[in-house]
Amino acid sequence: MPSALLSDRTLISVTGAEAEHFLQNILTTDLDALAEGEARPGALLTPQGKILFDFLISRDGSGGFRLDCRTEVADDFLRRLMLYKLRAKVEIGKQEQMLVAASWDSDSSASHDDSTVLRDARFKPPAAAFRIYGPAISASGDVSAWHAYRIAGGVAESGSDYALGDAFPHDVLLDETGGVGFGKGCYVGQEVVSRMHHRGTARRRVLLVSAGTPLPAPGTEIVANGRSIGALGSVSGTKGLAIVRIDRVKDALDAGVTISAADVPLSLAIPAWAKFTFPQDAGAEEA
Repeated sequence: MPSALLSDRTLISVTGAEAEHFLQNILTTDLDALAEGEARPGALLTPQGKILFDFLISRDGSGGFRLDCRTEVADDFLRRLMLYKLRAKVEIGKQEQMLVAASWDSDSSASHDDSTVLRDARFKPPAAAFRIYGPAISASGDVSAWHAYRIAGGVAESGSDYALGDAFPHDVLLDETGGVGFGKGCYVGQEVVSRMHHRGTARRRVLLVSAGTPLPAPGTEIVANGRSIGALGSVSGTKGLAIVRIDRVKDALDAGVTISAADVPLSLAIPAWAKFTFPQDAGAEEA
C-alpha cells in the first residue's frame, strides 16, 4: 500500500470535558455518527453558509478530537475556534510534533509503528484511503500519486480545487461524503445549507474531468459555446476535477456543444458514487 507524507497538513487538537458538545454546535459534521477509526470531512462555515475552513475530523481515543487541516490556514482556523470557545471547557492547540500522511489503494489499514491509522471516509468503494498520524512516519509513495488518486476518487480540497469563502458544502460534495449532518441540531451556517439541501437548489458541483491531451493549469476557465460554466481545480495529466454549474453542463450536453478549457475539449462526469444527477429540466437559469 503506497503512502505519502503530506507536509502541507497540520493537526489541531480539541480536548476537554465539553470538546464534543463544543464542536457539534459549530461544525457541519455530525459527531454522533463519527466512529472510532475513521476520519470524516467537515467544515466551519460563515453564517451565510460558505466554507471558511475544511478539514478531516477524528476521535483521539480519549474523548478529544483531531482536526486535520491545511498548514497554510491552521493558525487562522485555531484563532477562529478560540473565538467560539467562550466559557466552554475545552483546550485547543496545534500538535506541532505530529506528522500527517495518506495511504491508498488497499482495502485494509496496514500497521505503522507509533502511528494512528484511520479510514478516510471521503473515499467510496472500490476506492480506499487512510490517514496516518504520528511523530515519525515512513512514506513510500509520491505526493503527486496521492493527488492523482484523490482526483480519480472525486475528492476536492480547498486550495487545490476551490478558495475558502467561495464555496458552499454542496459545491464540494460534503453533503455526499458525510461532511454535513442534516439530522443534527444547529451549527454555524446551518439554515442556509439545510434550505439548499431540502429545496434541491445546489447547482455548482464537483465533476470528474478527462481529456485526450494534458489538461491546462488549475483555475483555467471551462466554457461551453463561449459561456463560462466553471473552472478547473486539481489536475493530474489528462484527469482533473472541476467545480461547474451542472445545469449549464446539461444544456451543453443536450445541445451537443463542446465543453473546453483553453481550447482543450473536455469530458465531464459525475463521480460514480455520488447520488446527485444532472438537472432534468432544459434551459439553465442565470445565477
